[in-house]
Formats: sequence, C-alpha cells, structure tokens
Amino acid sequence: MRTTVDLTLDQDQTAVDALAEASGLPKQRIKDAMAKGACWWTVKGKQVRLRKAKRDVNAGTRLQLFYHDAVLGRKPEPAELLEDFGRYSVWFKPHGMLAQGSQWGDHCSLLRWAEVSLKKPCFLIHRLDADAAGLMLIAHDAKAAGALSQLFSGRSVTKVYQARVTGLLEAKDRIIDAPVEGKSSTSHITTLALDEQQQSTLLRVRIETGRKHQIRRHLAGIGHPIVGDRLYGNADPLPLQLLAWLLEFECPIFRRPVKLELPGRLNTLNQLPK
Repeated sequence: MRTTVDLTLDQDQTAVDALAEASGLPKQRIKDAMAKGACWWTVKGKQVRLRKAKRDVNAGTRLQLFYHDAVLGRKPEPAELLEDFGRYSVWFKPHGMLAQGSQWGDHCSLLRWAEVSLKKPCFLIHRLDADAAGLMLIAHDAKAAGALSQLFSGRSVTKVYQARVTGLLEAKDRIIDAPVEGKSSTSHITTLALDEQQQSTLLRVRIETGRKHQIRRHLAGIGHPIVGDRLYGNADPLPLQLLAWLLEFECPIFRRPVKLELPGRLNTLNQLPK
C-alpha cells in the first residue's frame, strides 16, 4: 500500500489522531511510520520530520504523511561505528543502506542509524551509492560538517575503492576519463588480483571526481562491469561488488593527517563463493 496525506489542521489535535482521520490507517501503523521518519510537519516555515505520534499540533499546522508499506517494512543490515573522533565519526555502511533517507522514511539510512546509535546530532558530509558498501564520515556539529564537506567538494580527499569486475583485466594506474553526464570525470584503476576460475578481476580504483555512478559507468564503459551491477552490467545474486576502501585527508578540525582504511574483516571482495 502506498498513499500520501497532506493536510492543514483546522483544530488543535494530536498528530496521530489527525493523520488517522485523514488517511483511514490504523493508529499503530501511523505511529510506526512516524517513528521511521515518514511524517513531516512545517515548523517556522521549514519542513522537518515529526516522529512523536502524540505531539499536540496547533490548528493551521501542515502535516504530511508519506506511507509506503514496502519501504517501511525494510530492515537494513546494521551499520558499524569504526571510529568516533567526537566532532565526526567513521562508519561502515553496508550494501543496501542509504546515506540519508527520503520523504518516505529514513530508518534504512546511515544518517538515522548514527543518530540513534550515538544520540547526538548527525550531518551528512558525502555520499555513497546505496548498492555499494564501505567507509563514510558523519559530522556531529554544523561547523565540522561544513569544514569536512568543503574537503570533499574541493577534491582534497584521496578516495580509493576496491571493485571486483567481470572478466580478466590487467591494468596499472590506467586512467579512464570518459565524461559522466557531460561532466569531466577521472578514475585510475590498478589490478590487485585475477581470478581465472571465476573470470573476474579485483581492482583498486582511485577517483579524482565524484560523479554519480562514476566508477560503475567507467568500468562498464571499458567492457568490465562490476559484479552484481544490475544497472550497468548483469543481474547477479551477489550485491554490488564495490567497496569504499580508503579515505585520506588533512583534517581541518584537529589539524592532522588522517588515513582511514576499511578493516580486512569487512572486506568481502576477496571472498567470492566458489
């Protein structure tokens, strides 16, 4: 079931009562949807999520509910906190988890997972494909978020991935610079290991730019799509075999070099089923 509710209250009422009357949905379902981030209200001209079902809402307030039972029923794999530096933290985002939520909810997002786990403000700094897994940073105050975001937008972060692709590919710092959606984009690929039995190759990929699906498009463009890439390759029971493996930068907050590498126990690219 998928439905949206958009109403402006004509009387003071609790949020769950108003939404139940407008939608016809059971209150328990609405409470669950609100807890998972599918309800919004307008506060001081800004739309924000409303999670408290029994919140008293004044007449004239706009409420919106984006109810999608398939989205609300999803259960993501757990994210893992790898380092907490106080003003920002480092996480392992699993395959299938979003970086941030949508209007339909945020319980399957890393940002919400971090908020619940650490019980402090969380700000998104950069993105990673939902289908990919690996390292992500989350900031915990606005100034830290701004400083770190500027690093990423200014291309001052070394970003290295590992990808397992179909076919055998020998490469040593090979440059792929095909434009993505009309914008310049550059990837450097180096072979780490060949698997002749599986006819696949493990690659190290360093990117200079961060275009949407850049690595996926670049590798598919040279005839070696990533294993598990349902968009640019072939369907596969494995998830997208792409990992954000290393981040390196000069930390603008603590004024020191930072090098973050995905722990070996979380790197499944060397463990394809035989």
